Amino acid sequence: MKRQTFYYLFLLHIVALPVKVLAQADIHFSQFYETSILRNPALTGVFPEDYKVGVYERNQWSSISNPYKTSLLSMESRIAVSKNNSDFFSFGLLGYVDKAGSIDQSIIAFYPAVNYNKAIDPDHHTYLSVGFTAGYLQYSIDPSKATFNNQFQNGSFNPANPTGEFLPSPKLNMWDLGTGINLNTSTGSDNRITTYIIGVSGYHLTQPKFSYYQDSAMHSNIRWNLNAAVSTQLSDDLVLQLQSNFAQQGTYQELLAGGLLGWTGKMVAEEPVFVMYIGAFYRIGDAIIPVVKVKYKNLALGISYDINTSSLKEASNMQGGYEVTLFLTGRYPNKHANWGKTICPRF
Repeated sequence: MKRQTFYYLFLLHIVALPVKVLAQADIHFSQFYETSILRNPALTGVFPEDYKVGVYERNQWSSISNPYKTSLLSMESRIAVSKNNSDFFSFGLLGYVDKAGSIDQSIIAFYPAVNYNKAIDPDHHTYLSVGFTAGYLQYSIDPSKATFNNQFQNGSFNPANPTGEFLPSPKLNMWDLGTGINLNTSTGSDNRITTYIIGVSGYHLTQPKFSYYQDSAMHSNIRWNLNAAVSTQLSDDLVLQLQSNFAQQGTYQELLAGGLLGWTGKMVAEEPVFVMYIGAFYRIGDAIIPVVKVKYKNLALGISYDINTSSLKEASNMQGGYEVTLFLTGRYPNKHANWGKTICPRF
């Protein structure tokens, strides 16, 4: 058992230290539906309100080793093209800091995004959206925290011993380019609406260099994303939301799917004051993810936890990581009443 645990820890350390690789999987989230810009730029601003601001906190693998810790901030907004047009622009900004491993590998990233939403059939809330994002990322490590075989002598560790290794530059900078397309449509009456969303996107389209050694042969693979969702009103106070996301980057693949059942409490002026969601998602071959989300007026709090089911479950005791999200949505004060009637996605 000790040997297996050591093996799993070694694997985890290798994953957390991508110093020189041909392919590197991007960070991922369990509440993936809250990170539109990283999932598909064409999903930016696809929500009923005028703006959405939120924070995201993820902590993973704390039961095994130095955990992955990710903090994220995102802002999205949308504006009508004109008061006589159902088309609208949406734009956003997402930034995150990710830190993992014993040598404190960290990622700092910024992703501005813009999206144009063309109304194809306003009566059915049908939009075709095309979005773009251009991100900046900085990877860094702390070489002073790395240890090597040469520093161990007679069973003891001496940091003063020479490593015998050529340490790379501790920083790596890259520019990223991503784009996507998304279709959003609704059917049914006002109190029994069903909304469908499907889209595809690509990131790292320029395949930027990814090597601390400045090796031009090492690059970041393109990540392809396919997103799909269905939201249906089961009754006056029950709604079912199904979400899925498939990502492929080099040899890495990830499929996440599941759903949330929402119950609406008190209503004021046809707007829900309180909504509670409960559900679960499954990351194929990796984790079962129960989720609870509570929305009070314009503030929504989501909590999820990864129950590890992968080959690391013996070392992790099936403990993966938790995520907490907090989002605020709302509408801008509108001086032009007609502009406020812009048709919006119903999801």
